[in-house]
Amino acid sequence: MIKHTLRAAGRVLPPGLRCFSGISAGEITEDASEQAGCAHLTQQASLYVHWPYCLRRCSYCNFNKYIPRDNNNHVMTECLQRETETLLLLSQVSCITSVFFGGGTPSLAQPSTISAILETVSKHANLSDKAEVTLEVNPTPVGMSKLEDYWHAGVNRFSIGVQSLQDEDLKILGRDHSSHQALQTIKEARRLCPGSVSVDVMFGRPGQSVESWEKELSELLKVCDDHVSLYQLTLERGTQLFKQVQCGEVTVPAEEVTAEMYQCARRTLHQHGFQQYEVSNFARHNAVSHHNMSYWKGRQYIGVGPGAHGRFVPLGEGGVIREARTQTLEPDVWIREVQQRGHGTRRRIQLNHLKLLEEVLVMGMRIMEGITHKHWQSFSPQLGLHEIFATSVDVRELLQSGQLILDDRGLRCSWDGLALLDVMLPSLLLELETQILQKSQGELMDKPRRPPTHDDSNVIRVT
Repeated sequence: MIKHTLRAAGRVLPPGLRCFSGISAGEITEDASEQAGCAHLTQQASLYVHWPYCLRRCSYCNFNKYIPRDNNNHVMTECLQRETETLLLLSQVSCITSVFFGGGTPSLAQPSTISAILETVSKHANLSDKAEVTLEVNPTPVGMSKLEDYWHAGVNRFSIGVQSLQDEDLKILGRDHSSHQALQTIKEARRLCPGSVSVDVMFGRPGQSVESWEKELSELLKVCDDHVSLYQLTLERGTQLFKQVQCGEVTVPAEEVTAEMYQCARRTLHQHGFQQYEVSNFARHNAVSHHNMSYWKGRQYIGVGPGAHGRFVPLGEGGVIREARTQTLEPDVWIREVQQRGHGTRRRIQLNHLKLLEEVLVMGMRIMEGITHKHWQSFSPQLGLHEIFATSVDVRELLQSGQLILDDRGLRCSWDGLALLDVMLPSLLLELETQILQKSQGELMDKPRRPPTHDDSNVIRVT
């Protein structure tokens, strides 16, 4: 039941969203212009920086990552700085609210690289000393040895890819660290950034049972900090693990077993004082990931580095339409493009009103608080949540079942409903599309007809 929902969590793009790359786009409407023009929506953004290199490829991974052929840290640093500068200047952003260094394995980058990028950001936008700056860390001895240098460079939050405390499972997953090394890395990270250390842990691994998962998670919670991210192992076509499962070399738990693992984890985390605030994220002492929250709340973000994604309103061309941007995937090609024209943007797509609201809906429903009326109104001032969803037969069934809640606060999943989000989303998206199209058709009937244009494409060619 939760498989697709947890897959959508990805690891933020971004994600994360590695996020949310399946959104298409279409005709631009006046409503989109109105919402995107709000100053607080266009002048602030988070920044995602992608470091594409890894020393090895994990058996389950199909992310955009590469094994470096030589040491090009200097060139990569210069290009990340230049693209950061270029995209900030192309946007209307004057304040960066958070920075996330993801990958790949960003803990392979030199601390001087992190420092240089943050300095570039500060030259072209306001970056508060208190802004959240996160670095993903591979818990190897090399990664751990650089934690203090990263902290001095400006990192104030670490996200550690523990994945498992079972050494045999780590070998199957192709990880290059041991459980002992992971525990030592957590300890050192907590010393440097107490209350600001997250751990990633994976369930649904080969040979795993609900009982062994509960025991392992309980052990991890004895030593971890105040944030835990859960990820269900997904078999991606073309990966080594996918081939091993296809050939019968290894077996993974059935879907109903992984669903019980998820519910078991929710109960266990709650018993240890963690509050679930998103489908796959849990925190205590309010130690939420502010960077990821910006994705789930539909805010702007700038994506820098090979394969990074972004969503922001550019300067010029009216300066009111949010664009979905994708950077060139292959690092060597991306480097050449950045050196030639300042950025490696491969694709720009203008998001119409419907597609933008689809993103706001899908991402906002992932969090426990859901979508408030005020938040929705900032994107859809003319059609409220009650107007869109209250009259739908399918949505009413979800409300009556207790899986979905629509009240004075807004629209959100119940505790039980959050695990069924992927089942509910098609009905919500269909009703959203129906209502938006009906409203658009009604407005067209009230307006004089204009002659059709021959080119209504919203895909912008990047030169």
